[in-house]
Amino acid sequence: MSNKVVLAYSGGLDTTYCAVYLQKVRGFEIHALTVNTGGFSPEEIEQIAARAKSLGVASFECVDVTKDYYDNCIKYLIFGNVLKNATYPLSVSAERMVQAIAVAQHVKKVGATAVAHGSTGAGNDQVRFDMVFQSMLPGVEIITPIRDLRLSREEELAFLKENGVEINAAKARYSINKGLWGTSVGGKETLTSKEYLPEDALPTPVTETGVRHLELEFEKGELRAIDGQKFGSPVAAIQHLQAIAQPYGVGRDIHVGDTIIGIKGRVGFEAAAPIIIIKAHHLLEKHTLTKWQLYWKDQLSSWYGNWLHEGQMLDPTMRNIEKFLEDTQATVTGKVFVTLQPYRYTITGIESAHDLMSSKFGSYGEMNKGWSGDDVKGFAKIFGNQSSIYHKINDTAL
Repeated sequence: MSNKVVLAYSGGLDTTYCAVYLQKVRGFEIHALTVNTGGFSPEEIEQIAARAKSLGVASFECVDVTKDYYDNCIKYLIFGNVLKNATYPLSVSAERMVQAIAVAQHVKKVGATAVAHGSTGAGNDQVRFDMVFQSMLPGVEIITPIRDLRLSREEELAFLKENGVEINAAKARYSINKGLWGTSVGGKETLTSKEYLPEDALPTPVTETGVRHLELEFEKGELRAIDGQKFGSPVAAIQHLQAIAQPYGVGRDIHVGDTIIGIKGRVGFEAAAPIIIIKAHHLLEKHTLTKWQLYWKDQLSSWYGNWLHEGQMLDPTMRNIEKFLEDTQATVTGKVFVTLQPYRYTITGIESAHDLMSSKFGSYGEMNKGWSGDDVKGFAKIFGNQSSIYHKINDTAL
């Protein structure tokens, strides 16, 4: 019987522990897979590969799923203006799903009988990975050493040191996950309800000091150009905006939310491009969509973001909502103007051929051109008729 296990490998403390433990203690043949969702440079991938090989894995591969990540996930988070608890752009929750799918595909490719991941027993990722593996890999054993052994970071470091593997303990104080849609940061501060992350815990230092004006151009809801520069794909546009905006220190926050397993949790993040894109896109929609389009988008998008956060990307209902969201973007085309300053940004306005705030029909609070005062009097009487009848019959008043 095969003793191959595919390990979802990031090169961090938890997955390094898994690689050593599964070989030394469990006797597995390790096939490590790193799934790049847009957060690793070529140099970083080389370093991860070198570390994996130094641990004695049988094979190492890195697959780049950044385009799939955008096409199958991020695009709809933008269309839906999804911010969990009005704060968090789902930087990690979104990418975990595409990573789990890529790992499951690799298990089939190498013919492994087991799959392993480094999730703890107190977070969301364990559920996200497990549910994808259960759906795509029936009969394959799921191994989770950190969760099953209830290990602390100190215990992991001690085990690795005993087995001749040195990890930078200072660097391991924070768990950092970087992808196309933002970087999450977890550490001792996020385990409390009070403390904030120190400046040096965030990967991108604030180096910009001036004011910068940006022009973002959307086509059917997708970011296609910045300051007149066209990009071959929205992925490239997102990466370009991130490089410009993150050094201003915008898009930083701590998200507080309800985990899938029912406890409260905190995670820090920096996500300049995602936050700016979502806010800019939302403003463009306010100008180009009708009241009821916006209303129903809000309802479905909130549910969609929450269900994705809880690991349900494979639910067929998600495909139904994605079709609705895509259909709403037909007129979401135009320019959005943004001003960047250190630690803040302002969405100043839009230009669009589809702008429904047209002076041809009237100016709010000023004058109308499409109706008379008598038209409004009749409308108000009929529109409030049912409420008026209720209060007259029941003789009620607020």
